[in-house]
Amino acid sequence: MDLRHIIPHVHPADGADAGPLERAFAALREQMGLEHDYPEDALAEAKPAVADVQLPDRDETAVPFFTIDPVGSMDLDQAMFLERADGGYRVRYAIADVPAYVAPGGPLDAETRKRGQTIYLPDIRVPLHPKILSEAAASLLAGEVRPAFVWDIAPSAAGEAVSSEVYRAQVKSVARLDYETVQQQIDDGSAGEGLQLLKEIGELRIGLEAKRGGANLPMPEQEVTKGDDGNYHLTFRPQLPAEEWNAQISLLTGMAAAELMLHAKVGILRTMPVPEQRSIDRFRRQAKALGVEWPADQHYGDFIRGLDRSNPKHLALIHDATSLFRGAGYTPFDGAVPDDTIQSAVAAPYAHVTAPLRRLVDRFGLVVCEATSQGQDVPGWVREALPTLPDIMRSTDQKASQVDHACTDAVEAAILAHRVGETFPAYVVDTDEKGVTVQLVDLAVTAKAAGQATEGDQVQVKLTEADIATHTVKFELA
Repeated sequence: MDLRHIIPHVHPADGADAGPLERAFAALREQMGLEHDYPEDALAEAKPAVADVQLPDRDETAVPFFTIDPVGSMDLDQAMFLERADGGYRVRYAIADVPAYVAPGGPLDAETRKRGQTIYLPDIRVPLHPKILSEAAASLLAGEVRPAFVWDIAPSAAGEAVSSEVYRAQVKSVARLDYETVQQQIDDGSAGEGLQLLKEIGELRIGLEAKRGGANLPMPEQEVTKGDDGNYHLTFRPQLPAEEWNAQISLLTGMAAAELMLHAKVGILRTMPVPEQRSIDRFRRQAKALGVEWPADQHYGDFIRGLDRSNPKHLALIHDATSLFRGAGYTPFDGAVPDDTIQSAVAAPYAHVTAPLRRLVDRFGLVVCEATSQGQDVPGWVREALPTLPDIMRSTDQKASQVDHACTDAVEAAILAHRVGETFPAYVVDTDEKGVTVQLVDLAVTAKAAGQATEGDQVQVKLTEADIATHTVKFELA
């Protein structure tokens, strides 16, 4: 769910023959102050922590956990083992034990609080933790014994979580799988029981999400390529069903974490308000612009869920549906349950606990859940940190969003650079005092345009500028 969404098939940014788009990505990293390399004092602390890590007493290395991640991923946060049990299911979900390596108050802890999360750019990522930890010692790599937080969740035959427990244990993954391989094995019938249950449980959970009124976004990847003519081209790759089933296991765990926290009256929730009607109306106009039918009485969550992932226009809509999910934040509490507990896309209380290698807040949420599940006191260093986490995560979320938008703008400028002066059909999806926002009909591009028009109007817009270096695309009403 936290994957990079723009995949370049172009030369590396530091190559001798890097093109304008690749150079724009490199300049953006410098402009945003993104430090890829780790400071020496934090690395100096990480090295002995890796060498001297204490494994938990509980040994679950005999459980055949497996991981599912994008091809080439090394920072493996999660491993799972699924089985049938007591008329329903048993889900064991191992999460990397980052607190085993990061001492509270040390240089490594300070640097991770500064970074907040791994930030993804199309060509590289700026990691939350040093690679010796995130891609080696703490990563749940196949064949390696690792400390982990193990979630033991019992879904019913209908997929509803009946009970959950989380404890620390040493685990060993036996297989490192990728989404394409999992999907192929399920489609051709060669998948083992674990993968078959992933599909079975995943589809049950998707159905329950729909009943709750949830609208979780299956974000497509944007793939940018450079043609023989030297021009850039943009396409969308939909998520595979296997990616959605996998995401449902993570969502199941996050919901179980929220329940533990609320019961103990201590923790930090991921919350988000329902979309404003204005945002829904704008999204409806974007659907109209792309020729996608949306019945007037259909809930936006059902509409998004029913979009065709093989249709480029539908994929563009899914990508732009992020405009509906604004206002997300983190709500810490200690001693009393907060008034606002719902994450509207999940349509339930929810907490981030499944990606501690890539997101700071998960490290603290995991410790809260393990302590409360085992009837222990939440450590003081975690309670002290809880009120500080929303500002840290808000700041780094803003930076990640700025990077994402700038990269998207640069990609759109790249694919339009050779078409300056052309006119395009479009629909007006929003207006303000500076002009209008239009959705192009024939390209998956949303952009500002100078001029005045009414929301919902079909217009012609002329491309006046497409500057890759400044990530600028300008239109005017023709």
